[in-house]
Amino acid sequence: MHSVLRRTATGLVAASLAIGTLLTAALPAATAHGQPAAEGNASTSGCALPNSSVKHVIEIQFDNVHFTRTNPNVPSDLEQMPHLLNFIEKYGTLLDNHHTPLIAHTATDILTTLTGLYGNDMGVPIANTFRYFNPNGTSNPAVSFAYWTDPIYDYSTKTPTDTTYNLITPAGRNTPAPWVPFTRAGCNVGMVATANTVLENIATDIPTVFGANSPQAAEVASNPNQATADFVGIGVHCAAGSSLCSSANGGEADRLPDEPGGYTGHNALFGAKYVDPQVFAGGTPVDLNGTTIQSPAGNVGFPGFDGMSPAVSLSWVAAMQEHGIPITYAYISDAHDAHIPNAAKDSFGGGAYGPGEAGYEAQLKAYDEGFAKFFARLQADGITPANTDFIITSDENDHFVGGPPSNPGCDGVNVPCVYSHVNCPAAYPVTSCPPNNVGEINLNYSALLATQQGITTPFAVHSDSAPNVYVTGQPARTDAAVRAMEQATAKLTITDPLTGAAQRVTNYLADPVEEQILHMVTADPMRTPTFTLFANPNDYLYAYGTACANTYDCVQQEAGFAWNHGDVSPDINTTWLALVGPGVQHLGVDNRVWTDHTDVRPTLMALTGLKDDYASDGRVITQVLKASVLPVSERIHLGSLTRLGEAYKQLDAAVGDFGLATLRVSTRALASESTNDATYTALEDWLTAIGGQRDTLAAKIKAALNAAEFGNHPITEQYARSLTLRAWALIREAEAKAAI
Repeated sequence: MHSVLRRTATGLVAASLAIGTLLTAALPAATAHGQPAAEGNASTSGCALPNSSVKHVIEIQFDNVHFTRTNPNVPSDLEQMPHLLNFIEKYGTLLDNHHTPLIAHTATDILTTLTGLYGNDMGVPIANTFRYFNPNGTSNPAVSFAYWTDPIYDYSTKTPTDTTYNLITPAGRNTPAPWVPFTRAGCNVGMVATANTVLENIATDIPTVFGANSPQAAEVASNPNQATADFVGIGVHCAAGSSLCSSANGGEADRLPDEPGGYTGHNALFGAKYVDPQVFAGGTPVDLNGTTIQSPAGNVGFPGFDGMSPAVSLSWVAAMQEHGIPITYAYISDAHDAHIPNAAKDSFGGGAYGPGEAGYEAQLKAYDEGFAKFFARLQADGITPANTDFIITSDENDHFVGGPPSNPGCDGVNVPCVYSHVNCPAAYPVTSCPPNNVGEINLNYSALLATQQGITTPFAVHSDSAPNVYVTGQPARTDAAVRAMEQATAKLTITDPLTGAAQRVTNYLADPVEEQILHMVTADPMRTPTFTLFANPNDYLYAYGTACANTYDCVQQEAGFAWNHGDVSPDINTTWLALVGPGVQHLGVDNRVWTDHTDVRPTLMALTGLKDDYASDGRVITQVLKASVLPVSERIHLGSLTRLGEAYKQLDAAVGDFGLATLRVSTRALASESTNDATYTALEDWLTAIGGQRDTLAAKIKAALNAAEFGNHPITEQYARSLTLRAWALIREAEAKAAI
């Protein structure tokens, strides 16, 4: 019943997905990874970034790695990776007041970071799966992870009724690709398990890129496990004319039919089968320990998204950097779940760890050792903070669901913490679980609605801690059945299996009016949920039947998963961002500057001197950059421009002041019961009006910031102050309404 996590997205849609393992071994001879290219030779040949101080870019995005502590006695994930944390603090800045978009899931968060666009502008606000309505009013499932130019990826049918792009702009076009500014500058760009920039599955991505009758498609049919290792997860997008992506090396046309300004003459390598011979000695991929990278079943090549530890992921990064690919992006899988290989299924299994648990600690130690070897290797290659911009962040901070350890004085490092791991209970009504148990609270939403509130309206959900509800028939938001469901949802309660206390299920509610404010409505109306329930972050909701019985439980604690995300909760929505390299100030840890994932892209463009063919939803983080990398137009009235940017974030970010205030109003509206639904109507009308005002003002601020940052058009002091005051006035109006 659990949501499709990053590690299992392709496994759901193609049962044959090969998911690999990190095999550990002692580091062999230093040349095991092949001879590195000389600095300034193959590693930068043809790559001419406008900021000539930057010769390399390395962007890394973790899946749920924390800077702050979950248990105050146990050092955080980054504290237990001192080689990474010390590197950041010594050479750059770590912003620990960084934020996610909504909903806070791996696909949405990574895509927001890559593009600088919220979900409404790049097409994936709901992840890692979502649903879409069919013409007959039913809804079908879709997976957010699919190659950049793919249509909606529906694993349940070969004939989906919605064939729009998965990544779609407000104009209905394919979202601009993040590698384009770099390849146009003559730089080859390597992608290591980075969402949607590589092939994500063998079911639909192979026909999209290689063709339905290609040799690659034939391999999928004859040997799907090896096809996954060969073609999924690893890729290179090349500059025009680069021999690296020649047809002789397996290069395919890098087709981006909707790219602004056109995109022709570029090739790409799709899959380890074609990338590895160009970057690894003998064409065999090895991790940073010198061990062959393969799946549990022995398929050499990409090990699967759940196998992307630092030793694996960063080995590809280093190898690419050493062999003519100076721009690299990488994904690193989480450290808090048990990655136990299963050779029979060629996949990983295992449950979730509690903070400080022995297995968790062992994985963090391995992660730290991976970064130690990675930085040492880069240093030997001459790839350092003096010539390389490092961008490192985490997609979200997952919320831990579980009791305290049975040995509360444990610190994890010296004394491992001890937890219970059992599924409980197996009946309804709920009783209790061991007080030190680990696991999220699974709720059967449809059965709870029926048994507690008598609601049996047909619907489907995108199962999640923030479930999106798709009412059959796609009725209007004002439909009586929809309103009854919303009102009933607001009343749901359970007994918490961990504490034995009564707990409200629903924290927030949003229908399309508020979803629009939160950037969750795309150009495709078939994807818009009827409403979204943001639950207690301990809870995970699914829908199965209309009765609570032993055949399927209404409430239980599921030990297999204990780290919830997607929801609206400070510990989920606040994460961290690290910047190191030319143009970055050395500020150590900074918690003053409020940023979110949309700000990463424009800041990277500013650091390299490049620009996108569209205006980002984010802003350049001027507070942490040196003035030398800012254009003259941005240095003029820099203080006012920075204050405008700060106001813009609180106005436009989904979890900024305005978004959180309007979400509280929306919740009150949807939960309200009054004669002729007068309260609901009045509040929804207010949200519609103020949301429109926000959109108009945000567009003006966005245009002004983009013109100063990338268009060499300085903003006037008077105009900056005017926009800033108007933004804060609108925010204060929303907060006042929320406080009533």
